[in-house]
Amino acid sequence: MTSMALIAPAIAWVLPGAGHLIQKKWGRGLLLMFAVAVMFFLGLAMEGKIYKSNTGDLLDMLGFVGDAGAGGLYIISRILDVGTTPIAHATADYGTKFIVMSGLLNLMAMVDAFHIAIGRKP
Repeated sequence: MTSMALIAPAIAWVLPGAGHLIQKKWGRGLLLMFAVAVMFFLGLAMEGKIYKSNTGDLLDMLGFVGDAGAGGLYIISRILDVGTTPIAHATADYGTKFIVMSGLLNLMAMVDAFHIAIGRKP
């Protein structure tokens, strides 16, 4: 296993799409960067909730895993304290799902970047 196999997923977590960009997969990297960021920011625009860790509720913990998958976007949103309002309408619930899905998409992108780095995928 090369050092790129460790670096690419880590960088992809911090900045979605960057794991592909450092491997010169420009189209894939930019598409992932755009998709994850747009989904995350649309979720925030719809007043979606950002999950916190250790709430004790199983569904909240699963939501946290999805949100944390967005990496740097999640960290910045927690620092800026956005996404903390309770879900008051259906649009906010959809926004919450957008945020979770953006993190899950980024987790899949990290796995993809790993597979490219080890030569299992072109």
